[in-house]
Order: sequence, then C-alpha cells, then structure tokens
Amino acid sequence: MNHKRVYRIMREDNLLCLRKRKFVVVTTDSNHDRPVYPNLARKIAPSGINQLWVADITYIRLELEFVYLAVILDAYSRRVVGWALDRTLEDELTMEALRMALERRSPAAGLVHHSDRGVQYASGDYTGLLKAHQITISMSRKGNPYDNAFCESFMKTLKYEEVHRQEYRDLADARASIEDFLERVYNQKRLHSALGYCAPAKFEQRLLAQGAQA
Repeated sequence: MNHKRVYRIMREDNLLCLRKRKFVVVTTDSNHDRPVYPNLARKIAPSGINQLWVADITYIRLELEFVYLAVILDAYSRRVVGWALDRTLEDELTMEALRMALERRSPAAGLVHHSDRGVQYASGDYTGLLKAHQITISMSRKGNPYDNAFCESFMKTLKYEEVHRQEYRDLADARASIEDFLERVYNQKRLHSALGYCAPAKFEQRLLAQGAQA
C-alpha cells in the first residue's frame, strides 16, 4: 500500500507521532513606511457575524520548499471566511484571501478588519480594498501577538490537526488537503466550546434561524 493509505489508517487509530518543528519562518515584516492603524479589536466584543474579521499569515513546509497561507476568520463564529495558499508573501496572497471573504460574505458597512502591521496588510492595494467596502481597519500593537489571539489560536489548531499530520508533496497536494481541512473539517465539523460545542457553520445556521424566528 502507498504512504498516504498508511497515514490515513494510522490517523484513524490515533497512532501518529507528531514532531514539534524547531524552525521558524518569519511572515511578518512591520518595518515599512506605510500607514498603520490603531488597535480597535481589543475594544470590540462582537455580538454577531461580520462585525469583526481577523487575518493572519503562516508558513507551511512542503517536501522541497515553503509556501504561505493567508486566512481571514469571523471572530464571532470562528469560521474561516477567506483563505489563499501560494509560494509568495507578496500582497497578492492576502488580497486573494480578502477577495474570497468579500465575495462569500458581502459584509455591510461598519465591519472591522484586524491584522498585524505586516507590509501585506498595510499595502495601499489591501487597505484601499477595505476602504472601498467601508470596512474599518485595525492593526495589532507592534510586537504584541496577543492582540490577534483569535488567529494565533486558529493557526495552532491548523498546524496540530492538519499540517503536522501530513507530508505534502507539492503546492497542489497541500492546497487540496488544506482546502479539505478548512472547508469540510474545520468549518463544518470541528466543535468549539465558545460556540456551545457547535461547528462554525452550524453555529451560523442557528443564528440565521433565530433571526428568522425573531
């Protein structure tokens, strides 16, 4: 049998040994001359979806290279609303994730978008797209990762439950596997204690049903 079947059978029986990775790839470059914005997210306690989005970037190691994943989460439902995976850390990576989120959610004016101060999120194209949709920009304080705790927690979940359990051959293999995890497993099945032990998609369905009844 091939290695993928072996990994699947071992994972089903909880037999995988997860190795902690000792290398770190820097994904945030906050040494730039582009405008930065105050942290508004720490004052917000969202009471519904599309009130606060949080965004971040992480690296993923393939067999022969590194690739980068940009994600956007709805802070209230914990749902991944936009994501992009590619070889580049250029602005287009985060732009692709943002365009997906905007297309899927069509948020009303007043949404707050929170990220770190990285050059990708401070670029004129990225902030311009946010402003064009009347989205308020919020950024973490310099050197304070706790300002984006929602995304930090999600990235740990992603690495532990998906990335460290796989051996991606190439970008296409990684994209297919990560898409399955984000869209089918995390959004549709993974339970969150903060959501009353609902998956994000189920939690949002309940919100919509409650709104219709009201």
